[in-house]
Amino acid sequence: MSWKETAAPVLTRMPTVSRPEGHVPFRRKLGWTAGVLVLYFFLTNVIIWGLEGTGTDAFGQFRTILAGGQGSILQLGIGPIVTASIVLQLLGGADLLGLDTNDPRDQAIYQGLQKVLVVVMVFLTGIPLVFLGNFLPASEQLAGALGIPTWGISWLIFAQIAVGGILVLFMDEVISKWGVGSGIGLFIVAGVSQNLVGGFLSWGGAAGQPGFFATWFGILTGQVNTGPLTQMSGIETLVFGQGQLLALVTTLLIFGIVVYAESVRVEIPLSHSQVRGARGRFPVKLIYASVLPMILVRALQANIQFLGRILASQLGDSMPAWLGVYQTTQSGLQPVGGLFYYFAPIYSPQEWIPALSTQPVDILLRIAVDLSFMVVGGAIFAIFWVETTGMGPEATAQQIQRSGMQIPGFRKSPGVMEKVLERYIPQVTVIGGALVGLLAVAANMLGTIGTVSGTGLLLTVSITYKLYEEIAEEQLMEMHPMMRQMFGQSSD
Repeated sequence: MSWKETAAPVLTRMPTVSRPEGHVPFRRKLGWTAGVLVLYFFLTNVIIWGLEGTGTDAFGQFRTILAGGQGSILQLGIGPIVTASIVLQLLGGADLLGLDTNDPRDQAIYQGLQKVLVVVMVFLTGIPLVFLGNFLPASEQLAGALGIPTWGISWLIFAQIAVGGILVLFMDEVISKWGVGSGIGLFIVAGVSQNLVGGFLSWGGAAGQPGFFATWFGILTGQVNTGPLTQMSGIETLVFGQGQLLALVTTLLIFGIVVYAESVRVEIPLSHSQVRGARGRFPVKLIYASVLPMILVRALQANIQFLGRILASQLGDSMPAWLGVYQTTQSGLQPVGGLFYYFAPIYSPQEWIPALSTQPVDILLRIAVDLSFMVVGGAIFAIFWVETTGMGPEATAQQIQRSGMQIPGFRKSPGVMEKVLERYIPQVTVIGGALVGLLAVAANMLGTIGTVSGTGLLLTVSITYKLYEEIAEEQLMEMHPMMRQMFGQSSD
């Protein structure tokens, strides 16, 4: 008996959000999407009961990628979902699952397995956060007032963030089935946009730092002293320091490059087999697999750094130097040497430009590791993503066949169309995944406006662009119901 037959009775009965039976009107989709986003923002402001202060963010700069909010009920953010997806992507890519995603029963098993893995990841991530280190310290004062041990408060804290992690799973599922776009993508966009707007418009900032416009108002009025602009120190302050000119240029460049890259495509001509004169094109975009696989790569790095911080908090000075050397800063434990240091991404020019003259080998090695990790990982996860989401040549050829379209000059056969698509999709998938990885590293190194990382901004722009395209597609199908058959959607 295979594992599918053994686990199917449990996995197919996992709680799930039911799919709509017919076509969901566009306005209703927007309503569901907006409602879930409002709930998301509300939950990120619900502080964990029993927590001493806000704790220390174990994920650091990865917070913009993992969404959620430090010290809130959504402490774990999308981390458990993304980590579970990494495991499924690797197992599916190695063909160890033996699941046919075109079979409804196998789809139910796959979704049930994902939910089980998410619950497992909630425990594997939440328990170390609460009980190891000082990431989410329990309030001793509250424990004394209630007459219970401190570890009892810690279990209450874990229960709250576990509920938050499960809520994010179902919120993502509601948007995917009843709303517009992907819940994971929208949560990242929501968090990054909030920080980006604050980086531009904030007058004081959460950490006492004014935003870009407030800073330049102070510079122009003489309230902010940048030093003499005739000296190098004054220019460095404007470009790399308080002036944030490099961050502004990088932010605008990311917007421009991503929008341009999203518009680059190879268009395969199509014609309808029964309606004469009905023609179309199937676009194979440069970023064919979207930027969502990049979330998996960064999440893998986040888990590596999280493991390093857990080990450092438990081993202290007894931790082997070759493995990691950590220092305590305002943002928590930060690696300054060892393997965990070289696997830590660079997030701003201040992290590498000053040290380039004193530690050139360490900085260059760190950049090389991050670049290799992102480029190779981006290409690999892009391939896995295309194959497991039904975007590969075989699945795409069958979709085109079902829509009644065919490639002019070729026999109307899924096998023939698959061979034509194999000339483009695999190569473009690898190139696009590697390109996104390269852009993410460059954006991180140059820095951006606000507290968002370059990778977070890159993901936000691309996800927003695809959301715009999906909204335009939904509006087109709303005006022309027959178009739903072209996109493989059912009508009322």
